[in-house]
Amino acid sequence: MIARVLRALHAFEDGLVAACLLLMAAIPLAEIVLRKATGTGITGATPIVQHLTLVAAMFGGALAAREGKLLSLSTGVDLFPPRARATANGIAGGVAAGISAALARAAADVVLAERGSPAIVAFGVPVWVVQLALPTGFAIVAVRLATGASESTRGRLLAAGIGIGVFVALLRASPTTLFWPGMATLAIATALGAPVFTTLGGAALLLFRQADVPIAAVPVETYRMTRQAMLPTIPLFTLAGYFLAEGGASQRLVRVFQELTGWMRGGPAIATVLVCAFFTSFTGASGVTILALGGLLMPVLVAARYSERRALGLLTGAGSLGLLFPPSLPVILYGITAKTPVDEMFLGGLLPGFVMLGFAGVFGVILQGGGAASRPPFDPRAAADAVWQAKWELALPVVVLVGLFGGFATLVEVAAATALYAFVVETFVYRDLRVRGDLRRVAAKCGVLMGGVLLILGVALGFTNYLIDAEIPTRGVAWVQGIVASPAMFLLLLNAFLLVVGCLMDIFSAIVVVVPLIAPIGAAYGIDPVHLGVIFLANMELGYLTPPVGMNLFLASYRFEKPLPEVYRATVPMLAVLLASVLLITYVPWLTSALR
Repeated sequence: MIARVLRALHAFEDGLVAACLLLMAAIPLAEIVLRKATGTGITGATPIVQHLTLVAAMFGGALAAREGKLLSLSTGVDLFPPRARATANGIAGGVAAGISAALARAAADVVLAERGSPAIVAFGVPVWVVQLALPTGFAIVAVRLATGASESTRGRLLAAGIGIGVFVALLRASPTTLFWPGMATLAIATALGAPVFTTLGGAALLLFRQADVPIAAVPVETYRMTRQAMLPTIPLFTLAGYFLAEGGASQRLVRVFQELTGWMRGGPAIATVLVCAFFTSFTGASGVTILALGGLLMPVLVAARYSERRALGLLTGAGSLGLLFPPSLPVILYGITAKTPVDEMFLGGLLPGFVMLGFAGVFGVILQGGGAASRPPFDPRAAADAVWQAKWELALPVVVLVGLFGGFATLVEVAAATALYAFVVETFVYRDLRVRGDLRRVAAKCGVLMGGVLLILGVALGFTNYLIDAEIPTRGVAWVQGIVASPAMFLLLLNAFLLVVGCLMDIFSAIVVVVPLIAPIGAAYGIDPVHLGVIFLANMELGYLTPPVGMNLFLASYRFEKPLPEVYRATVPMLAVLLASVLLITYVPWLTSALR
């Protein structure tokens, strides 16, 4: 009976997230058609899409909690012995559950306060009805964090007990007494693997309580993220990437780049770099690239007489390339967080992105050495056939670029068109996906990543709001200027700092936590905001590869079944090469400004 109820709940959640994502794509597309046909659009289209994003974010977060995929710091807890790992998971899950429950209680206060307001979303739907997604989503996540903390009943009871204690303390304890023990508990739970959104949310709750501000200020800021005009582009571009990843795009694209470059010295390495960059620009997460393409590309490299270690290092490094190209999700999130125009970020990132590709490709050629296998001659017919077979997927960047910079549609409309294009191509052209069998499944997988990211963004807005009120960024600017006089030295120290950040935090968490702190410091040194953004994102690409806990290192170890120390040794040369490209991007700002 319980299993049947859970299956029904899971199906409802999957269907709700899928429905939200599909409506978010359909409404902007209808806007384009109606605007061209009648000169008017849909009444309330923008707030409808933005509020659908809120619902999809909260229930996507619930999906991520269900799957155990809420984003956390890469601390290497999985390296602990089994018994210690179980204890760590119980503590982290309990603390995180208590914080999420407190956020649900605070969000309920927001809904109750809003019930007396006449504000509507559109078509008479009150705002408070949509806001119910906030306490509901946080409450579901809290339950799943507690029940998912352990596989044993005893472990779950321990996590639930810790969660109840944290919940009561956050709501009832004296703010003065609670603050430092609360921060210490939060730090321990974070180090043990608590999700990043609970770290930020817990810190915000503690800080607001100490400042005698109602804790409802945190979910209020989460709701206000719906006012971000570019917010719906995050789930829509992510959905397009998942359609590609779940379809047969990977095989077709690998074949294209193999046929075009396989005849060159180092051609397999060049093909690896290009196809990984193409894929990552749409998926927005290099982990997806390694998992989707690793099994296809490793045999290609080994057959070309790359040693296993060299092939492993090249694939692990190439998995993070492409984050600077449209329609990369991290670029959009950076633009929203730093209040930098997203179109300028994409233009500024094009040349630096090609620089990183060039460094990686040349390194791949050198790795093959003079004793490489005999290379097949270039076959124009085979190359043309490969391009023809993949023509619809190869055209996707053109669709995005024309939409972004051609002035034909807004960025949200471009994102919706991209998602529709990817769906139609993979479902009706190539027939790799089925409407009935795959649409909801793919949308739900997209919701897992998107929900995890937007949960972080939502609570981070509350945390950032406190930092601004407390003038933390202003004080940081004064402190840094007091010890670093030269902009060149500041950039060098920034690179070192971001390299550490990138290996300890996933890119989405780093953007919402670190960017509000470094953006005003960069402005104080006269650093162009787009240049600063490109430097930040380029360093995050390196962070994926930085031992001991860069995310790609763990994913490569899992995908290729290699011990972590072996992955470390294989990746260090690629890391050094990409570091050189990042330094070039840092100190040659023309690369960022030339196309703007």
